[in-house]
Amino acid sequence: MKIALYFGSFNPMHVGHLAICRYLMEHCDIDELRLVVSPTNPLKDESNEKSAEERLKHVKKVAAGLEKEALQKGLKCKICVSSIEFKLPKPLYTIDTLRTITAREKGNKFILIIGADNLAIIEKWNKWKELLNEFEVWVYPRKGYDIESLCKKYGVKPLDAPMIDISSSEIREAELSGNDMSAYKV
Repeated sequence: MKIALYFGSFNPMHVGHLAICRYLMEHCDIDELRLVVSPTNPLKDESNEKSAEERLKHVKKVAAGLEKEALQKGLKCKICVSSIEFKLPKPLYTIDTLRTITAREKGNKFILIIGADNLAIIEKWNKWKELLNEFEVWVYPRKGYDIESLCKKYGVKPLDAPMIDISSSEIREAELSGNDMSAYKV
C-alpha cells in the first residue's frame, strides 16, 4: 500500500489542514492518508497547547468525516489517524517515527507530507539528510515560500495543492487577542 503520512500538532485543526487532506485524497495516487498526531514538537513552543488527548480525539472526529466524504465521492483513499508518537520516547523526531512505522509495516510505501514552511527549516530537523535519503517527501505550498526552488534544492516533490493562508499558531494568537476564529477551525 502507498500511505501518505501527514504529521501535525493540529492545534487546532483548521481549513488549511482539511484542504490539504482533500487534495491528497482526490489528486494523489495513495491508498491511505494517515494523520499522525504529534503530542509534542521539539521545534515549537508548546505553551498555549490543547492537551494531546483532546487534539487526538478531535482529529479522529474530523478524519471520520473525511472518510465518509471519500466514500461518497467514490475515492479509493482510506483515512486513518495515528497516535504512534504518544507511545514513543521523547524527544519526538520525525525520522524516528518514520523508521518505527516502516519497521512495523514492511511492504508498505510511506510518503511524508510537509508544508513548504517546514521544508524551509528542514536542516534544523534531527537527521534531516537521512530522512530525505530514506523517505519520499511531498511538499504543499505555504504563503511566503518558493516551493519550486525549495523542492529542487532538497530533491523532493512539490504538490500543486491549494494554498490556504492560515496556520494553527495564527489562529491561537488571534484568539488570545479576542478575535473570533471559529470560521477557520474544523
